[in-house]
Amino acid sequence: MERLPYIDQHSTIIPADRARTWSALLRTTCKDPDDLSTLPRGFTVDEADPPNRLALTGHHPFSRYALVFLLAEESPTVTRLTAESWGEFPGLHGRVYRALVIGSGGHRVVVRAVLERVAAAVEA
Repeated sequence: MERLPYIDQHSTIIPADRARTWSALLRTTCKDPDDLSTLPRGFTVDEADPPNRLALTGHHPFSRYALVFLLAEESPTVTRLTAESWGEFPGLHGRVYRALVIGSGGHRVVVRAVLERVAAAVEA
């Protein structure tokens, strides 16, 4: 993965081992958890290292971005799931887009919601 400027990171503690958390992450982020190409529009897999790391990348005219999920074992039955965001927003349109998405707090809300959905999927 090309190194993009760091934006932020958010973490949550999941009461499950990394294998169960990885499975929940895939069920949450992919339409078909057995097919990593079924990610939401705008994302592609840059790296998948189960059950440790899932790095997604994407781009559009106003930005290039990466969302990296890291799974760290806190104990045999507890996983810390961290989402790191990276992005580049070139030009005037990119700066405006960054202000709308990152500056508004919308990005933070969406990333935290993804982490909450993964936690809920572990319990389902």
